[in-house]
Amino acid sequence: MSEYFKKIVDLQSQVEKVVQGQTKPIRRLLAAYLSGGHVLLEDRPGTGKTTLAKTLASSLNVDFQRVQFTPDLLPSDILGVSIYNPKDKEFCFHKGPIFTDIFLADEINRSSPRTQSALLEAMAEKQVTTEGEKRPLEDNFFVIATQNSIESQGTYPLPEAQMDRFSLSFSLNELSLEQEVKMLKDREHMDPFDQLLSIFGTDDLNRIKQEVKGVKFGEVMQNYLVKLIHSTRHHSSIQIGASPRATLSILKLTQAIAWMNSRDYVIADDLHEVFIPAIAHRVIFDRDLDYSGQQKYHVLEEILKSVSVPA
Repeated sequence: MSEYFKKIVDLQSQVEKVVQGQTKPIRRLLAAYLSGGHVLLEDRPGTGKTTLAKTLASSLNVDFQRVQFTPDLLPSDILGVSIYNPKDKEFCFHKGPIFTDIFLADEINRSSPRTQSALLEAMAEKQVTTEGEKRPLEDNFFVIATQNSIESQGTYPLPEAQMDRFSLSFSLNELSLEQEVKMLKDREHMDPFDQLLSIFGTDDLNRIKQEVKGVKFGEVMQNYLVKLIHSTRHHSSIQIGASPRATLSILKLTQAIAWMNSRDYVIADDLHEVFIPAIAHRVIFDRDLDYSGQQKYHVLEEILKSVSVPA
């Protein structure tokens, strides 16, 4: 067992004290972070998406920036801009909020395609290009983007190329009656967020990521994953299946899940945990399924059941 495993368990427990009833979403968010991917949270307003992002950043002890995406947001508002310094008689570049560890793009679909494309380079290359110069981002750069699933007026749908850059897309769990009552009790006199402890340091996180990369993904599991991906490309209800980028992303996610399960090798259950939230936003379904809610997920569940699980 890794010396860092208990810290990850403590981190998950701490985050859930602030964002209650979200065990599975917290695991998915951590898996994306440890695998070097990005996350798209799609849910109603007020469900705790922003709180979850802030709580994760505080627990990891990393820099955090939040930008509210609006129709008038310009690429320079997130990337930065050069400002003339009359004293030195030269332009000096002022970094934008994108130069951080965890970047929260709140309501990303409210910004113009031009601004969305500026974020795409950051997600894909961990660098930005401003005024013809490439500027590297932080090694652990991680994007959490949110969009409200019930609103369409005044929004710009994310292009397929950008959707494919998100390792996972999911929503938060609806709280049970008991969980919501507990939330009220816990916040009656104080905010649990104010009691957060910094559990990790930067060196710890880099070592964990190296351990995650070392998790064994055997040939049998490789063949199983590829068969699942190919099934999305030949299903009658799917127009365009998952890309090879999705295959690589799921491999990394599955390694992170196996590590979080205190194993140095991947099994089918690890893959099953992330397959649907890693695929659903990447494939293009037949138009009849676009408006049928859970039916899209039923198609992916069918694919999981149709491919034999390796012994």
